[in-house]
Amino acid sequence: MTTPTTPAPSARRARGAVSALFLTNGAIYANLIPRLPEIKDALGLSDTVYGLSIAAMPAGALLSGLAAATLIRRVGSGRLAVLGSVLLAVAMLAAGLAPLPVLFALALFVVGMLDSVTDVAQNTHGLRVQRRYGRSIINSFHAVWSLGAVMGGLMSAAAIALRLPLGVHLAITGAIFAATALVALRFCLPGPDGDALEDGSPPAVVLRSRPSPRVALTLAGLALVAIAGTTVEDVGSSWATLYMGESLGAPAPLAAMGFIALIGSQFVGRIVGDRLVDRLGQRTVAVAGGALVVAGMGLALAFPSIPGTLAGFAAAGFGVATLVPAAMQVADELPGLRAGTGLTIVTWLMRLGFLLSPLVIGTVSDATELRVSLLVVPLSGVFVIALSGVLRRRG
Repeated sequence: MTTPTTPAPSARRARGAVSALFLTNGAIYANLIPRLPEIKDALGLSDTVYGLSIAAMPAGALLSGLAAATLIRRVGSGRLAVLGSVLLAVAMLAAGLAPLPVLFALALFVVGMLDSVTDVAQNTHGLRVQRRYGRSIINSFHAVWSLGAVMGGLMSAAAIALRLPLGVHLAITGAIFAATALVALRFCLPGPDGDALEDGSPPAVVLRSRPSPRVALTLAGLALVAIAGTTVEDVGSSWATLYMGESLGAPAPLAAMGFIALIGSQFVGRIVGDRLVDRLGQRTVAVAGGALVVAGMGLALAFPSIPGTLAGFAAAGFGVATLVPAAMQVADELPGLRAGTGLTIVTWLMRLGFLLSPLVIGTVSDATELRVSLLVVPLSGVFVIALSGVLRRRG
């Protein structure tokens, strides 16, 4: 295990800047999530068409995702993350104001393109800061993302309760978080990303043009672990509010609490995640988390109630808290790959989960009921347990 070091003031400032970027990213989208049922009703979308519209976002992410590594090397991860955050706020406003289903889907497509690149850039910068710290801090960044998502969800729930028009609501929050990202740029680390070590010495490994079979297999396994984690997140963001409202009869402000319960417990899991990973290893933490997802959401779906479902979403959020950060860290440090390549590949493949999940859930929901389609959550927990071998043991 790497010996902890005292980080320089520049590293501590950069950690704050990256945290601000993660907070911004989580809050911008979360301000729209509780209002998705409102948009669905206004546009007259069926569950299948709604699922297709939501799937436009990961489709856009898949289109742009593989360009992230090249853009990072040219622009710099810090500047790219800030630029993407500002444009993301604008695109989210366009999605909220879309007057037609096709324009709603198109806006989400652009959101996905921007979010994919921004996600890779801010994680690349965060891992760069982590190397200066000499210990795991990546989960704390994702914890701040979850905090931003909780903040955004609560802001949106308050806007609903106050009957604030959707356009006004998203314009105000977009301006706030775009300004936050611009301020963060001043404190990001300067210089190139990954072409040299943090002390300026050249990398010790030979960079290959393509990964070896073993590295490629590891990347595939890491991508599947990340997909399982993001599928659970996507259920919380895209379907929890609908399920709480339509299937369980919760009023609109309470229905938004399903998403907030999942993201809130995910925040707690990520706050303690760095200590757990350093002490127990990524693999053990992932297995325990997968079991918690299976038990929590399995019971919630078997015995549906509003309190039980809130507890189930909370268990699922805590269970998947460390999965995506762990997969990203292992991918970013695989030998023989150029800077940002492993992280970009896993992040790009991870978006398949966001693409397929709403399509499958929407189709199954129209054919049966939404409760049946949400069985994808405990199934994701089973996949995590089965694939945990690609993650690291302790030390």
